[in-house]
Amino acid sequence: MLSPSSLPRVAWIGLGIMGLPMASNLLKAGYEVTGHTLEQAGLDRLAAVGGTPAGSVAAAVRGADVVVTMLPASPEVEAVAHGEHGVLAHAAPGTLFVDMSSVTPRTSVELAEAAARRGIRVLDAPVSGGEPGAVEGVLSIMAGGERADFERALPLFRVLGTTVVLCGPHGAGQTVKAANQLIVAANIQACAEAVVFLEKSGVNLEAALDVLAGGLAGSAVLSRKRHNFLTRHYPPGFRIDLHHKDMGIVTDAARAVGAAVPVGALVASLVAAARAQGDGGLDHSALLRGVERLSGIERTYGAGQPSGADQPPASSEAGRARR
Repeated sequence: MLSPSSLPRVAWIGLGIMGLPMASNLLKAGYEVTGHTLEQAGLDRLAAVGGTPAGSVAAAVRGADVVVTMLPASPEVEAVAHGEHGVLAHAAPGTLFVDMSSVTPRTSVELAEAAARRGIRVLDAPVSGGEPGAVEGVLSIMAGGERADFERALPLFRVLGTTVVLCGPHGAGQTVKAANQLIVAANIQACAEAVVFLEKSGVNLEAALDVLAGGLAGSAVLSRKRHNFLTRHYPPGFRIDLHHKDMGIVTDAARAVGAAVPVGALVASLVAAARAQGDGGLDHSALLRGVERLSGIERTYGAGQPSGADQPPASSEAGRARR
């Protein structure tokens, strides 16, 4: 392991479901990490794993070589980046600003333009893999920006993920992430419909999922969400609220470039319906609950199989500082 002095100093903004385990992995790899989030509990958790809590964005980025943001959406990223208390006002020229949030491509382009005027380098680098991928350090990272900046960030990215790709100029990472979210949502919805279809047909669900996973229908979604489908337990690894936001990005970006996404539009409506019916704080695998409702299933949950309604809502910390 390299000594901390030989590694860039990292400021990490956003310590939620995704941000905290990612920052923790950097600490384990020997990086010096100073973090900020809006919730004291998040700061306490960072301190518990060896990080340095900061009471403000300005304090976090002071002296940092690399600033990473991991926040819910464009408004939060814009609030943290801009203004007199933001990253751009307090980061030194030459700092590399890596936004790993899932935001609109336009947000990433505008951030890069504003940062360039201050001599700050920017990458958009959203991720896929959910909380398990963040914890295990096996995320997929899709970056947008200049190759030199990507190469500079690559050692850090290698700590956080196993698939790391420069997808193009500023905003390209977010465009690929939007496509990822389209595929994931459609895949979860298809799996949910298959689960209900199989059970209503009297097929043993575990056996069916085993054979489906071994064929062309197999997917990371089917593998990672299998337990949720079987138990109807939906602890938030990636919340429906956030996938709702991402589906809005997909449909808006597709409209802007003239790309038809008919399945995406339908799935976006189903995600929105799940959120409207109170499932927003649950994992996105809880789209299964919507299929059950449409199929007239009133599920009774036994011991060890809590319904989504029995689970606590996502904390404000997770809401503010997520993926």
